[in-house]
Parts: sequence; structure tokens; C-alpha cells
Amino acid sequence: MKARIQVTLKDGVLDPQGKAIGHALGNLGFTGIGEVRQGKFIEIELAETDRERARDALDKMCKQLLANTVIENYAIEV
Repeated sequence: MKARIQVTLKDGVLDPQGKAIGHALGNLGFTGIGEVRQGKFIEIELAETDRERARDALDKMCKQLLANTVIENYAIEV
């Protein structure tokens, strides 16, 4: 079973990397760029066949390692 996890910064958390990306896009001539925020995309292949157990395991992975839950949100797609 394949899972996809998207990790993004919570609203209100400063994103210096997103700001740098936005600034670089402007320097390259792209116009109309608003706020830019960056995050992480993680794909995990699981041997688990039960979707609920897989989701529970992925939730634990996110809380323990993949996301800093103080400043980041995460979304799991199984």
C-alpha cells in the first residue's frame, strides 16, 4: 500500500524559504506572485493491507518524526 504525506507550516509560522522562493521567482521575471509557502511531500510504501491500521501507523510516524507538530500540519493520503 502506498501512502502520501504532505507537511506544511501552520498559518502564522514564518517561512523564510518560501519568501526566498518568492523573491527568486520575482527576480526571474515572474509577476503576480503572492505569498509563497513551501513544505515537504513524502511517499511511503507500506506492507500493511488494512487501511485503518496503515493510517494509524502513518499518524504515529508523522507525530514522532516526519512533522514537527508544534509548527507544522500534515495530511495523510492512503
